Amino acid sequence: MSRGDAGQCDAAQSDAAESGAARSDAARSDAARSDAAAVLRRDLRIVNRKGLHARASARFVETVERFEAVATVSKDGMRVDGRSIMGLLMLAASHGSVIEVETRGPEAPALLKALAELVGDMFGEGG
Repeated sequence: MSRGDAGQCDAAQSDAAESGAARSDAARSDAARSDAAAVLRRDLRIVNRKGLHARASARFVETVERFEAVATVSKDGMRVDGRSIMGLLMLAASHGSVIEVETRGPEAPALLKALAELVGDMFGEGG
């Protein structure tokens, strides 16, 4: 093999390695976008006596705002943004009712877990 052929071979290997790295980076980026686009859903039963009232709604919104994710809450066909106290109040989710919470974004699993814990803990009201 001549010196010129060896140089061309090295350049081809380098190009192939860079191309493989670019494909790997693109695959990671696609996976991250896919994770961010994934929607997680969970039904949560309102267990505190006063239901999803103003203070409980404010705590719900505060929880959503701590995460890099969004939440949508549904009840009886009505869907509202989890960052809207007024929207949450409009659901009229009383004691014993079930709300469906959907989260999406990079921290969607952690947000859904935090919201489930908040609702299960009766929004910190103890009753």
